[in-house]
Amino acid sequence: MTTFIAGLAVFLAMHSAQALYPALREAAIARIGALGWKGVYSVVSLAGFLLLVQGYGEARPASEVIWNPPVGLMHATALLNIVAFVFLAASGIPGNAIRARVGHPMTIGVKVWALAHLLANGDAVSMLLFGAILVWAVLVFRAARRRQPAAGAAAATNTAATLATVLLGAGAGIWFAFVGHAMLIGVAPFGG
Repeated sequence: MTTFIAGLAVFLAMHSAQALYPALREAAIARIGALGWKGVYSVVSLAGFLLLVQGYGEARPASEVIWNPPVGLMHATALLNIVAFVFLAASGIPGNAIRARVGHPMTIGVKVWALAHLLANGDAVSMLLFGAILVWAVLVFRAARRRQPAAGAAAATNTAATLATVLLGAGAGIWFAFVGHAMLIGVAPFGG
């Protein structure tokens, strides 16, 4: 459990730098340069992620079950994850209306993903992981909106980019639900 907590703390702390403690980040950049900061950020984030994955894998089998999600929540989780993938796609496709409207679609996607996983996982370690990521995403989103409000409907968008965003995001979400999750995570959401 110590490895899991350490990894989660390191990973979220590094990913909070710009939003939650920008002065420390700027001081580090002034001291070691932008490239040095990116290197430190990448190495520490990767180390935190590896500790998190290893610790989660070790802690989850012995994790106390707080509640058993009903089977129907698995379907809600899959649907919410498709929505999360659409938001993730919106963060990378220029000119789409989703990005123009919300301003920070990746963070919204992470919030939806974390909430969906809270619905489907009732053990203590999973609830800690997905709950912490959900709280982190809420705080980061709020900080980002204070720093740079969403552009709103005034931003230039085009229908083709928005349609591509929805189709690519939904397609990736469906593939991940039925194939990718089992292949990459080792858990098949719909059995099999």
